[in-house]
Amino acid sequence: MLAHRGLVPEGSTDLVENSFAAVAAAHAAGATYVESDCHVTLDGEVVLFHDDDLQRIAGDPRAIAAVTLAELSELMAGLGGLLTLDQALESFPTVRFNLDVKAPAAAEAVGRAVAPYADRVLLTSFSDERRRAALAAAADAGAPIRPATSAGTQTITRLLLASGFRVRRAVSRLLSDVDALQVPERRGRVPIVTPRLIENAHRHGVEVHVWTVNDPSDMERLLLAGVDGLVTDRADVALPLAARHAS
Repeated sequence: MLAHRGLVPEGSTDLVENSFAAVAAAHAAGATYVESDCHVTLDGEVVLFHDDDLQRIAGDPRAIAAVTLAELSELMAGLGGLLTLDQALESFPTVRFNLDVKAPAAAEAVGRAVAPYADRVLLTSFSDERRRAALAAAADAGAPIRPATSAGTQTITRLLLASGFRVRRAVSRLLSDVDALQVPERRGRVPIVTPRLIENAHRHGVEVHVWTVNDPSDMERLLLAGVDGLVTDRADVALPLAARHAS
């Protein structure tokens, strides 16, 4: 189970997603995988933050890229505390981080930051170009191994077409440089997670992670279908369910 942006317990009013407290809450609940997002501040610090601005979280219309680390820390002080990528990797040494590179400007900085922790990081982005830039930066920074990675939107679109038309060579090529497919169960009326997709992924040693799954019955159904991971806001609910399923 991947704790989506950490864990914000139901009814909580004093912490928000992607904060230090939210990741600590996920860790305390037993999560060993945390999904988070990366942006970069005006002064070049990588922070865990989903949106590209502060409006939804702090009622401030400024972009993350327009505020300094000190300004952002002050804004987040009463919301669970700001968490930089460096702090996350150092403060939670037993947690594996699934990092979505949200901003183009963050790709190189994220890659450099994760290089010493490559064995417990998965790098992803909707943009294949962005995730590859982060992977290249990690290699340039001396990562002992390549961080795991999941496919971007373009690769997944091509994979679905190749899978649907049973073009095995194209499926193999598209899956050759990724370790996971992180996808919604469906897009509108179009199913994304199908038995064929799961079978093709597993044949090539690639995991299938589905986002964002919060209903226990959906969790159970997808696990029985053979998916390898669920990205969820309710890690406190999902972890016991997954343990029962594994036993």
